[in-house]
Amino acid sequence: MESLYSEWNFGNLAPGFIKLALITNLGTGNFMLKKMGKIQKISIFAFAALALTGCTTNGGISNSAKGNTAMSTASSSTNSPISVSADSGHEPKIGQPSGSAPTTLVSHDVIVGKGAVALSTSTLTVHYVLMSWSTGKVIQSSWTTGSPATFPLAQVIPGWQQGMPGMHEGGRRLLIIPPALGYGANGAGPIGPNETLVFVVDLIKVA
Repeated sequence: MESLYSEWNFGNLAPGFIKLALITNLGTGNFMLKKMGKIQKISIFAFAALALTGCTTNGGISNSAKGNTAMSTASSSTNSPISVSADSGHEPKIGQPSGSAPTTLVSHDVIVGKGAVALSTSTLTVHYVLMSWSTGKVIQSSWTTGSPATFPLAQVIPGWQQGMPGMHEGGRRLLIIPPALGYGANGAGPIGPNETLVFVVDLIKVA
């Protein structure tokens, strides 16, 4: 597939976010993060053109979420605000969001796995679907491309850093991430300003 590089300035996001320029290779799903004069190449979600990352965006890079008021609560109750199918091994079916978006992180296990447990220091291989709460539209799905994403959990957005630890291989988890733990007031690529993100994550491997 032809490579296409685009550069975005994420500007001032929520506390703990790195100010960065993201150079995306849409063909391979790789991006390079320019930070403090150094270039890091990270294999993660490919930001696809306005169709996207396929919306392949999953997460921007972050050092920590210190100072975020939204980080204080992560709900794991059995009452999920969005319906998600529990057919393991198949792309999940996700219900439409309704009402006001949660203002704190929601982390809800749809399927409880039986394998290794994700830690904050783990490198994860996952399938995922990303939906916009405001539009109810899927921005990106690794199931569509057929290629799972592999990345260090410590290098993605705070919503993932806080919402993924404790998940087991073989599980499926719903994450609803408020803007302060995602892409903030500026948004990124196809993700609009102050967008609440809905991720359904199938954890394939923990390393």
